[in-house]
Amino acid sequence: MNTVWAKTLAGALLAGFAALLVWPLAGAAWAFATLAALLGIGVLRHAANLAALSNWLRQPALEGLPEGDGIWEDVLADLHGHLKRRNTEHEDAVRVLARFRAAARALPDGVLLLDAENRIAWANPTARQHFGVDARRDAGQPVVHLLRHPDFVAYLENGAFDAPLTLRTAERDGVLSLRVIEFGADQKLLSSRDVTLEARIETMRRDFVANVSHELKTPVTVLAGFVETLADDSLPLDADRRKHFLGLMAEEARRMQRLIEDLLALSALETGHAPRDEDLVDMRTLVEVLAEEARALSAGRHRIGTEIVGAARLAGDARELHSALSNLVSNAVRYTPEGGSIALAWRIDDGHGVFSVADTGPGIEARHIPRLTERFYRVDKSRSRETGGTGLGLAIVNQVLTRHGGNLEIESSPGHGSTFRAVFPPARIAPPDEAYPDQTTS
Repeated sequence: MNTVWAKTLAGALLAGFAALLVWPLAGAAWAFATLAALLGIGVLRHAANLAALSNWLRQPALEGLPEGDGIWEDVLADLHGHLKRRNTEHEDAVRVLARFRAAARALPDGVLLLDAENRIAWANPTARQHFGVDARRDAGQPVVHLLRHPDFVAYLENGAFDAPLTLRTAERDGVLSLRVIEFGADQKLLSSRDVTLEARIETMRRDFVANVSHELKTPVTVLAGFVETLADDSLPLDADRRKHFLGLMAEEARRMQRLIEDLLALSALETGHAPRDEDLVDMRTLVEVLAEEARALSAGRHRIGTEIVGAARLAGDARELHSALSNLVSNAVRYTPEGGSIALAWRIDDGHGVFSVADTGPGIEARHIPRLTERFYRVDKSRSRETGGTGLGLAIVNQVLTRHGGNLEIESSPGHGSTFRAVFPPARIAPPDEAYPDQTTS
């Protein structure tokens, strides 16, 4: 700016000096005319540069800025430098904003930017999934118009954002954890995290503790009652009655032992590493062993048959596989009425190994089937206890199959029996050492 004033002063002095030179030669009139002409030329130059600047201001662009001459050269050069710095800052801000939005889009959490009036300014894709918000369609809309849950509205109005808000959403059948972070000039960032899985795990943990406590309470209560009875010398107990009480106590103790053993087995399966692949279990032999165990458990009350098509060896942990498949067989024996039939089968189906147990039992309603592998889930609790079940058998089966890359398939309907299939992936199927013919026994 000092340079501009200096050049302006220099131009005025030059015009005055020229007038002084003309004065002695041509008189005062010509001197004033010369001064006026020079000043007029300067004004016209300023007007031309001002007009160019005015035209540029209608559509300002850094590349189209006029160059100017004289003092305007410095003015426009300063303006050019200012605009260049501003453009650079703007580009930097755009890049930062783009990086922020890219990072926000990649976040597994939902992000909603709100203004001072709690109106939506921007939303990432996860927030759109959580709240059904569209950043373009809903921009400028109050967030409470789209998320109308009373708990959220109260949370936003109270302004106490130290703790997150847990919100159950009926539309998504899930649980969200919401947190509001205030920043800038009355702006807010609403973050959302899907904690449905964590909530389900916590519910399962609570149910597990409650179920274990319930399962142990009955035998412990029975044992405590019998111990008190046997310890009371005032009660007349003959040898037969004592023997009867001791037999009941032994049965309850065995029930607790089975429960504890199943709990330990399930815990080991859930926390252990994948099974060893060096065991190659001959499935023909295993099916025959399982059939003999079923006959021993049935004690002649059922017809038990086997069918083996495409004998093979299964890679995995022999002990775990025997335990899981034995659970399926023992369940069929326990729940099939006397006189019914149970069929054990092994086959290769499209490269997959399939072990199945079909029975003619009472069958299971469709609403129960998805929950059968839950720990302690029972279709008929009283009957399950009568047959000696712990409620953990199918949970163990499911865990073993998962560790071996397989899955459990269940087909059942009331009055038509049930079929349980353990399906193993082709990668775990190896051909037998020698050729075996297909085999069916009954």
